[in-house]
Amino acid sequence: MQCHCGSGTLFQNCCQPYIQQIKKAPTALALMRSRYSAYATHEVFYLLETTHNSKRKYYSKVDIYNWATANQWTKLEIVNFNEDTVEFKAHFTNEKFQEQIHHELSTFTLENGSWYYVDGQFLD
Repeated sequence: MQCHCGSGTLFQNCCQPYIQQIKKAPTALALMRSRYSAYATHEVFYLLETTHNSKRKYYSKVDIYNWATANQWTKLEIVNFNEDTVEFKAHFTNEKFQEQIHHELSTFTLENGSWYYVDGQFLD
């Protein structure tokens, strides 16, 4: 199966090792891609674990799961990135079969050898 992140690589060779915590995402971009794949595969634990500890209290497992499962994740588009930010468009179809785009500029931080999602600014 092709990876959900759109890399063109097999899921088992791309995001799955990060989601299963066999390997650490080596860059903010790799973490962003794996988090998108985690939404597509409903891996709430990974999404919380890769959110910076200072921000986890703002996220609910139930809310993340409900949003992940209520939508069909169709495409990840990377708009721009640098070492610690990624601008992306997450394409999905909601429960009413309406096409949606979540456009965000996400900030990441490297701490003790692991990348974490810190926050995001919604765009458009």
